[in-house]
Amino acid sequence: MLQYLWVFLVGGAICAIAQILIDKCKLTPARILVLYVTAGVVLTVVGLYEPLVNFAGCGATVPLTGFGYCLAKGAMKGVAQYGFWGIFSGGVTGAAAGIAAAVTFGYLIALIAKPKEKK
Repeated sequence: MLQYLWVFLVGGAICAIAQILIDKCKLTPARILVLYVTAGVVLTVVGLYEPLVNFAGCGATVPLTGFGYCLAKGAMKGVAQYGFWGIFSGGVTGAAAGIAAAVTFGYLIALIAKPKEKK
C-alpha cells in the first residue's frame, strides 16, 4: 500500500514541476516536453534515473521523463547488441509499444472527436 503512495508522490512531483515551469517561466509546453524527454535520457545515461524507477515504478516511467528513460535504455541495449548502429535503432525499438499506442489511440480519437478552430 505504501508503494502506491510513493508512485503517486513521485509522479505528482514530476508533473507539478512541469506545471510550475508552465506557470512561472516563458517556456512553451512543447519546450517543456522536449526538456523532460531530454532530462530523462540524460539522467538515465548518468545512472540517476534507474534508482528512481526502481523506487517509484510507474510514478517515474509514465511521465515524459519516463519516455526519455525508455529511449535511453533501448539505445543502450541496442549498442550492447549491435554496436554503434544500435544507437539509431535501439531507442525506437525500446519505445515501440508506447509509440504504437500513441499513434493508434491518437488516430482513434481523431476519428471520434470533432475538432474546433481556436479563436
